[in-house]
Amino acid sequence: MNTLSYKTVSVNKEAAAKKWLLVDAEGQTLGRLASNIAYLLRGKHKTNYTVNADCGDNVIVINAGKVVLTGDKMDTKIYIHHTGYPGGQRETTPREFLAKKPERLVEKAVKGMLPKSKLGSALYRNLKVYAGPEHGQEAQKPEKIKLDSIK
Repeated sequence: MNTLSYKTVSVNKEAAAKKWLLVDAEGQTLGRLASNIAYLLRGKHKTNYTVNADCGDNVIVINAGKVVLTGDKMDTKIYIHHTGYPGGQRETTPREFLAKKPERLVEKAVKGMLPKSKLGSALYRNLKVYAGPEHGQEAQKPEKIKLDSIK
């Protein structure tokens, strides 16, 4: 029996066949959208998925300003950050995020679902989020993907 046929192949960053995917966030629920985007960024939808390598695809999200939150989370959910100065703790609601920078809401949700390591930082750089329908990656010829068809 040929033992070479049983060899496990690990894909590294250079050998991964990365594609550009386009996701439309209009009318999507924020949490489900973010988990599906994190799934694509990690590369878990590919057969050659490797845990410790960046083998996922580049993801472009359009219409981030039209994302939906269920229930009354738009006003009751609170994002907390600290400025670094004494008494510098600040609170923000999703409604305020959508009014000022709607793409930050999706970015923050996706970042929270990625690994908290150097790999997670590298995967996060493969995400581009835009508030409206126009994006700056037309030259990459992204392929539009339906999120309900990936899992």
